[in-house]
Amino acid sequence: MKISREIKTGVISIVIIAVAIWGYNYMKGQNLFDKSSRTYFAEYNDIQGLNTASAVTINGFKIGKVENIKFNDDPEKRGTLIVEFGVDSDFEFSKNSVAKIYSASLMGGKSLAIVPSYDGENAVSGDYLRGDVEPEMIAALSEELGPLQLKLESVIVNADSLLVGLNQVLDQQSRENLRLTFESLNETMDNFSKVSASLDRLIDDNKEKLDTSLSNLEVMTTNFAKLSDSLVNANLGATFAKLETTVTSLNSILDGLENGEGSIGKLLKDDGLYINLENASKELEELLREVKEHPKRYTNFSLFEKKDKGYKPNEATEKE
Repeated sequence: MKISREIKTGVISIVIIAVAIWGYNYMKGQNLFDKSSRTYFAEYNDIQGLNTASAVTINGFKIGKVENIKFNDDPEKRGTLIVEFGVDSDFEFSKNSVAKIYSASLMGGKSLAIVPSYDGENAVSGDYLRGDVEPEMIAALSEELGPLQLKLESVIVNADSLLVGLNQVLDQQSRENLRLTFESLNETMDNFSKVSASLDRLIDDNKEKLDTSLSNLEVMTTNFAKLSDSLVNANLGATFAKLETTVTSLNSILDGLENGEGSIGKLLKDDGLYINLENASKELEELLREVKEHPKRYTNFSLFEKKDKGYKPNEATEKE
């Protein structure tokens, strides 16, 4: 049977078209002749640009690809999208795992990551996993910068109000006063610098004296420490005990004197002895007065006569 040229041309065209379709899908990551071993589903309100042939990963490792995306046929969930994805690995995870859409690169490419959970029953082919979408980097940054922007705007408004109020307060005279104040402050700082320089020179000039004074102070401190050690090591307890005994004895002596015990106590407390002493004192005073007034009654001597004539009271009385 002879095949016509038209049939040959048609067959070659079909083969070329088939190879082109296969190559196109292969370049997109889809292998028409390779079906994933396990298939799962996840439901999303927004897939953020996810498409078929997008990679499916676990902990960053590619284990499959997105095979199909379609709208949900349930009228109650109209508008939601069902993503079908295949897993080639035999890695096991539970039905509580999450299928999260995330940005695979800064260029905006999306991938599907399975966040595995190992609690509960293992997921099998055909199960639905809970779908989740990771916020885009720019959107997340905008959300974070939103409150900061509001605060920054508030700060700018307050700063503007402050500057307006400051301009109203600082009139020409106030500004001049403020300028003079800064000039005075500069002069004060200059004087402080001069004083500091003078102090440095004074310290340099008297460095030897200061070193000597510090050395003497160190020696005094050392001697004081030794003295403190000596006082600590001394038998201060026995010394204070003896002192206490002495004070007790002195108190006993004073109590005895107060009670009239002993010679000194009697002298202090005996009125009769006091009276006798007083009488003796009066008699002695009277005797001295008598001797002073009549000395010849008690003394009779001559510088020229050696013979003692004796004392004659009657003659002395008659002469007087």
